[in-house]
Amino acid sequence: MNFHTRKWVKPEDLNPNGTLFGGSLLRWIDEEAAIYAIVQLGNQRVVTKYMSEINFVSASRKGDIIELGITATEFGRTSITLRCEVRNKITRKSILTVDRMVFVNLGEDGLPAAHGRTHIKYVEDQFPDGSVE
Repeated sequence: MNFHTRKWVKPEDLNPNGTLFGGSLLRWIDEEAAIYAIVQLGNQRVVTKYMSEINFVSASRKGDIIELGITATEFGRTSITLRCEVRNKITRKSILTVDRMVFVNLGEDGLPAAHGRTHIKYVEDQFPDGSVE
């Protein structure tokens, strides 16, 4: 799993207990997962269909730097299934896991549309001439 997105936990992200508010974290996850699905499917029209149990493993506090990891685990005809882990960037301690998030690819009419993808597309696949900087 690649961890690309990093967030700095700020005072406005905290709950009354002084730890990262789960709603803020879930917003970040949904946005990151949607971007991942868009890149994988090559279509900006995707929607979140399903999110499995969300397992909060440990707390994060003000000043922590966290990182979000997302990977595709399955490709359906019109969907992509992702897995997510959030961890502390410095300690590598797991903060949260989501085993399944399903995104649906939509056509211009707003209805589910086949995407034709069957495997993860990596950066090097997008730039086969080695022009990745």
